[in-house]
Amino acid sequence: MSGPTTPPVVVKVGGAEAVDPAGAVADVVSLTEAGRDVVVVHGGSTVVDETIERLGMEPEYVESASGVTGRFTDAETMEAFTMAMAGRLNTQLTAQCRAAGIDAVGLSGVDGGLLAGPRKSAVRVVEDGKRKIRRGEHSGRIESVNADLLAGLLADGYTPVLSPPMAGHESDGTVTPVNTDADRAAAAVAGGLDATLVLLTDVAGVYADPDDPDTLITSATTPAELEAVEAAAEGFMRKKVLAATEALADGADRVVVADANATDPIQSALDGAGTTITDSALAAAAEPAETTATESEVNDA
Repeated sequence: MSGPTTPPVVVKVGGAEAVDPAGAVADVVSLTEAGRDVVVVHGGSTVVDETIERLGMEPEYVESASGVTGRFTDAETMEAFTMAMAGRLNTQLTAQCRAAGIDAVGLSGVDGGLLAGPRKSAVRVVEDGKRKIRRGEHSGRIESVNADLLAGLLADGYTPVLSPPMAGHESDGTVTPVNTDADRAAAAVAGGLDATLVLLTDVAGVYADPDDPDTLITSATTPAELEAVEAAAEGFMRKKVLAATEALADGADRVVVADANATDPIQSALDGAGTTITDSALAAAAEPAETTATESEVNDA
């Protein structure tokens, strides 16, 4: 049985087609039976793309000025996003957890204002080497987490299974469901609960050479080591490293980027598999750049 000071675990299960959540679900069973509080956050980029295509549209990804790749979410894409994430994937993963014996509760970031912040109506992107502003965006930057709601569910023995969208606050005071990146959503939850964050993906961690699995970076415990991890991360891995720094800055004790398809993936990550980043790596690191509510970077689940 875990001691009372053992932090919760926030597990983000990646949404890539190559990620099988079965191993993570089995690990959640073991952790919860041992008395560890667990919150599951999931992505779903592949299923979102499939849903968009079935509706006769094309998924659109853009690159931010800082080199981060993410989904451009216009109004029509947002409808498909909500159907895929909160409607299909969250329900399926919650059912899978319950079938395994986990008392899971499926939630979106809109429920109870779990994930909230201003809607971004425009994003800065790079197209053909030129910086542009794309308008019509439906995404948001998380500024608050209803940690009390999550803590209450955990105290009652439930395992929250959480997904985007988030509650996007409009300038007129209304609330609109909007896209937010699932890695950064998991980071916000981990920070709000002072938890350990495990980001499960389709590779073993951050590689010094992105094309060579033998160059796995096992840890970053100093600012210099964190800089090396940030320099090595490419593509979608850049957002995972950004999420890691945000989680640590907000109160998470450590973050592990690890292989979702490994044997006992969560427990293996907690035991040292993958790339572990600790809060000591932030000691002299630069704070993440702030972005505005209306012109910001792209998000993706």
